[in-house]
Amino acid sequence: MARSPEVETMKLDVQDLGPDLDFQATWDHQEALVTERRAGKIGDTLLLLEHAPVYTIGRTRDQSSLKNKRQLPHPLVEINRGGEGTYHGPGQLVGYPILDLANYHKDLHRHLRNLEEAIIKTIASFGITAQRREGLTGVWVEKRKIASLGVGVRSWVTLHGLALNVQQKCLGPFQAITPCGIADVTMTSLERETGTAISMNEVKTTLAATYQRILNREASGKTIPTRPIDA
Repeated sequence: MARSPEVETMKLDVQDLGPDLDFQATWDHQEALVTERRAGKIGDTLLLLEHAPVYTIGRTRDQSSLKNKRQLPHPLVEINRGGEGTYHGPGQLVGYPILDLANYHKDLHRHLRNLEEAIIKTIASFGITAQRREGLTGVWVEKRKIASLGVGVRSWVTLHGLALNVQQKCLGPFQAITPCGIADVTMTSLERETGTAISMNEVKTTLAATYQRILNREASGKTIPTRPIDA
């Protein structure tokens, strides 16, 4: 069966919102975009940004991952995503895809795997081999965690997304929590793994292009690998 040319050339609107963004304002922006995407007023969109320092936690009664949340060095926001406590701040690239999953198999788990694949392939372009770990969401370099994921969905339109540690300066605040509720986890970054300074703009460009290719493949109906990506 011939594939629709409109589907194969589906374009992702990439918006680079820059650094030092207030978390609540960005969340409000996401919510507005989700409403517009559900109404068909906009196409699929990817927001790329760095947050001002903030801790977030998803829909869970167990907040032990925050340790003593009254003594956190930065503000805490409880949000409508999956997952436990994490940190966002300068030096960490955050990506929020606003996608209509009706175009991508209506599969939230597949959406997560696509985000992981985009991160793994982006990291590979900097000479680092990363992978998934069985039973855990996110991306790892050996046993060190370099990227976290937490997503939400509303009428098959996605919000929230990924956080990739790019620069060394984003790692310190993780020490105040148990990241993603995983005991004894070591957080790492592209700069720590490569031993060199990394351009945030270069990572943004690479991630956006990689994710666009993955979405084109998904929309065309091709299958995705279920095993760790061979970077």
